[in-house]
Amino acid sequence: MIYDATVPLRPELPTYPGERGARLELVKALARGDKADVRELTLGIHTGTHVDAPAHFIAGGKTVEALPLEVLVGPCRVVDVEAAPHCTAAALEAAVGRDVPERLLLRTRNSTGPAPVWASPQFETGFAAIAHDGAQWLVERGVKLVGVDYLSIEPFEAPEPLTHRILLGAGVVAIEGLDLRAVPAGAYRLHCLPIPLVGAEGAPARVLLETRWRLRFW
Repeated sequence: MIYDATVPLRPELPTYPGERGARLELVKALARGDKADVRELTLGIHTGTHVDAPAHFIAGGKTVEALPLEVLVGPCRVVDVEAAPHCTAAALEAAVGRDVPERLLLRTRNSTGPAPVWASPQFETGFAAIAHDGAQWLVERGVKLVGVDYLSIEPFEAPEPLTHRILLGAGVVAIEGLDLRAVPAGAYRLHCLPIPLVGAEGAPARVLLETRWRLRFW
């Protein structure tokens, strides 16, 4: 089975304050006598489901086209984190345990609470994110990729972007804007494919989670 953890892009999708959302404009139309329908897409890089590369907050860091595919594709775990209000080191320790995978997706109260954040067309400032000590916990345990189920790994009220700096400064790839409402906790094979925008600090991505896979030899 394959779960699609990508938020469908649409004009009414909530965006982080100050970010431009998706806009799809029909520039050629069969109905107007053109030979084909052609649409033009305009959106901010951090709209919906997307990947943050180190260059987002780290001067001289890798841009999105340089991210290693072997990090973006491979075994991962989805874990339920009962974070109140955020994913602290203690909350991660309790949820993940000692066997920490290289790729970790955090399913928080954003997805499991009585009012999932993606159910609202408005941006929700009270979303669960990764606390600064939680980010350090991930780095110290060798996590190479971490994903969250709303638009930022950083708590909205944080005065400084320490979570981003800690994770991206250590080369950890961050997936933001996942939709994990229908994804049970467990082991998966992750397929995260950001658009290779040369020189960009991030990019929209399609994120798929495969429940069963096997190695094949030819």
